[in-house]
Amino acid sequence: MTLAYLGLGTNLGNRRKNLEDAIKAISLKMNVLQRSSVYETKAWGYTNQPDFLNQVIKVNTDLTPLQLLNFVKRTETELGRVENFRYGPRLIDIDILFYGTVIRNTARVQIPHPRLHERAFVLVPMAEIEPDFVHPVLQKSIAELLKDVDANEVRLCK
Repeated sequence: MTLAYLGLGTNLGNRRKNLEDAIKAISLKMNVLQRSSVYETKAWGYTNQPDFLNQVIKVNTDLTPLQLLNFVKRTETELGRVENFRYGPRLIDIDILFYGTVIRNTARVQIPHPRLHERAFVLVPMAEIEPDFVHPVLQKSIAELLKDVDANEVRLCK
């Protein structure tokens, strides 16, 4: 079994329900050990779209990295995600942030997520549940990485 961290995001439809539906679907295949609070953020990349809700979950999985990628992509589709343009609006987005301390950089799978250290909407919820986790490539903790980004627009949802 491997500890993995998944980033969830949504900005279409009933955003809270989308996150809950994703966690429910993920929990059918693996053990969800922990979940961060839900945070609201402005869209990143393409900004002319609704705000996102984001959350990070910690899971225990027996899937390989490629199997996990296939599973999360299939889950996104089953939950109603329709492929769109890059950084466009989405019903649900599930990203593999970390898979233990594995480093994988192939055309199909990139672990750790290649841009997570630039994204406050990932680092804030990740720091809530695992601030001391060390990025296996950058060799900095999540708390250290968070200090290098502007997290002012990441708002805790009540």
